[in-house]
Amino acid sequence: MKRRLWLSVVVMMLGSIPPGAFAQAHRAGDIVVTAGTVRAADGTTVPYEIGTLYVPENRRAPGSRLIGVGFARIRARVPTGAPPVFWLPGGPGLAVLDAFDGRTEAARSRLGSWLTYRDTADLVVIEQRGYSERGEKLTAMSPAWPRDRAFTAQDDVADARMRVSSAIAAHPDKDLAGYTIDACADDIDDLRRALGYPRISLFGGSFGSQWSFAVMRSHPDIVARAVLASIEPLDYGYDLPSPLLATMQRIAFEADRDPGLRPYLPPGGLMAAIDDLRDRFTRHPVTVDLHDDAAPVVIGLADLQASLLAEAGAPDTWPAFVLSLYHGHYIGWAREVAAGRQAQPYKLIGPLIDTSLGITPQREYQLRHDPAVAYTGAGGFAPYLAAAAGWPTPDLGDDYRRLRPIDTPVLMVHGDWDTSTPIENMQAQLPYLRNGHAIVIHRGGHDGVFYQLRNAPAAKAAVHRFLRTGELRDLPSEVTLPSPAFAAPDFPAPAAAGRVAGPALDAGVRSP
Repeated sequence: MKRRLWLSVVVMMLGSIPPGAFAQAHRAGDIVVTAGTVRAADGTTVPYEIGTLYVPENRRAPGSRLIGVGFARIRARVPTGAPPVFWLPGGPGLAVLDAFDGRTEAARSRLGSWLTYRDTADLVVIEQRGYSERGEKLTAMSPAWPRDRAFTAQDDVADARMRVSSAIAAHPDKDLAGYTIDACADDIDDLRRALGYPRISLFGGSFGSQWSFAVMRSHPDIVARAVLASIEPLDYGYDLPSPLLATMQRIAFEADRDPGLRPYLPPGGLMAAIDDLRDRFTRHPVTVDLHDDAAPVVIGLADLQASLLAEAGAPDTWPAFVLSLYHGHYIGWAREVAAGRQAQPYKLIGPLIDTSLGITPQREYQLRHDPAVAYTGAGGFAPYLAAAAGWPTPDLGDDYRRLRPIDTPVLMVHGDWDTSTPIENMQAQLPYLRNGHAIVIHRGGHDGVFYQLRNAPAAKAAVHRFLRTGELRDLPSEVTLPSPAFAAPDFPAPAAAGRVAGPALDAGVRSP
């Protein structure tokens, strides 16, 4: 079917009409484009195009309604002959096209990064169906949970199951079965066709890497090469506890050697503090009165496990968080726990995609029998698995998600301090790349490729050269970042941190 490109002059006349309002006036695969300009850091004016791709909501259902997926294109300064770079955001549920309005520092930073591609190739940014600035953002409300009892692993599963029914009830006019990762991969192919590109390169981190693997799985012939970071193989949507614990241990090793933290550390260091906390909360929860005219907050082991892992995403402040809890300073943490138990909106695209992609039986067995679950809890996988059958997206099957050889040239970049997608994910994928290379970023977290390579200009230049030519040369195997300036707890160090008999509890904290 011939694709139609609506000229910007026509669309600007309709600029006040939301994309979804006239979706049914189009055919699947149509794009609507407007033109704009931004100012680069060097003061030059850079043109760009921003638009909407129309795709079937459910590609498996004949006659499905059309939905919009936002995209943008920044053309190369001069033609380079390289395939365009399709930049895939993470999440699922990261909308990025607000970068062009420049209203926030994050938007300005993202746009500045995109403009660096102009010497490499055309750059095309595409968002995800179901959560797009120029389409629909599907959300629902999570249930509220009481403050006066500890949140448990059983509550986590119950929460996940309640979300299914509330999400379906909130969107009776939507076909939620269509929001799968293979449909997202087909959206890439539709946009490629509409823009007239025979082949493309992929650039994605975190879920963007998993989405890229789905494109290479469904449409291998259209991908010339790929640069991926914070790797999520198709069968690795749920991370094993042991690699997550190993990542925390790597951070703790360096924190133990920091002079500013040393007065707060118990014998055995930061991991010993975590062991003490885990034993403490296994025995009994802690009650914290926030003096806010609401019930006290009762915090238990599941809260501790979830918070330890979440806070480790910021390695420079994570040791101070752990040591504050170890020394009985719970007030700040309790406020965060109380806020997390309130009803709040969440993005549907996450559970829709994740439960549909699922995991193989072998990987599920590893998850359920991993001894490190005592540290991380099972919240990263058990609620999803328990609720998967209720979500309307179909299970894609083991053949789809299983690791398999990939012929496409792929460069992977991964930090060994990444507690969102541990580096073991990349190490599992690497043997299946017949034409691949991996760069380990020591002390690197869950960041983008070029941010992790910020102190390695030669490596950054080699990545751009790979995108232009496909040559995997002059690329390092590892890059080491400087040790961070670890923040210290915001209270004076105990006189003998390692010899206290128990925590010096905040006022308003009750512990049996």
